[in-house]
Amino acid sequence: MPIPIVLVDAFASQPFGGNPAAVCLLDGPRDRGWMQAVAAEMAQSETAFVRRLADGWSLRWFTPLVEVGLCGHATLAVAHVLWERGSVAAGEPVRFETASGRIGAARLADGWIELDLPAHPFPSDPRPAEATVASVLAGLSVAPACLVEARARGDDLLLVLSDAAAVRAARLDARALVAVANEVTLTAPADGRDAGPAAAADIVSRVFVPREGIDEDPVTGSAHAALGPYWTARLGRPGLLAYQASRRGGLLRVRAAVDRVLVAGAAVTVLDGELRV
Repeated sequence: MPIPIVLVDAFASQPFGGNPAAVCLLDGPRDRGWMQAVAAEMAQSETAFVRRLADGWSLRWFTPLVEVGLCGHATLAVAHVLWERGSVAAGEPVRFETASGRIGAARLADGWIELDLPAHPFPSDPRPAEATVASVLAGLSVAPACLVEARARGDDLLLVLSDAAAVRAARLDARALVAVANEVTLTAPADGRDAGPAAAADIVSRVFVPREGIDEDPVTGSAHAALGPYWTARLGRPGLLAYQASRRGGLLRVRAAVDRVLVAGAAVTVLDGELRV
């Protein structure tokens, strides 16, 4: 029996922006190898697999190479599809059971979708090794003088740069970065130089994950589960408008709570089809 699969541009108000995610609507459990093969075939930064439970929905996420524990943009894409297809009533929230615990999604009055994600901040200590930071900066062609602060969480790094221009100017050497880090997030205060609504952003970021088959992620909801707590504390504001300055780009609204982060964005369906395997 064919399986519905939908391609959605998440954190985008128009097609061909934001971050594309494939959404696979399962009618029952599937084994991990099959899901990984489908994700490789879809060749998106993430493919989400969702199926109905007695109380909510089961949700898993795969890059073309690996299963991941949290993905914001694909979760937003799944919620968009469930409402669009009438699988969930328009005014009802969605509850997902995931490897990162329960995640909620709600449709806002302006049509954006708000995700309730677990906060995942970078600790302030211990600091990452200077040699690792130097290698990452070199792998992204970022001048050491641009670095304001570096934080680590396992093999993931958060690098706070002096200005948005330095974030936009970074250039990835994937082979060099793979050797020293998993996910690297660059961020800085916005400078108003981005076009359109992005000019009103408070912060900018870029995210690189070459070990997982994603050289640069276009817009990363899960990264803002760390950026939200960091920037709301640093700027002394409860909510922020964030812009991820990839080639496709995308806007997010971010609010931090005690141990949760609310991340909101728009979504657009660009392709609706079916799997025949």
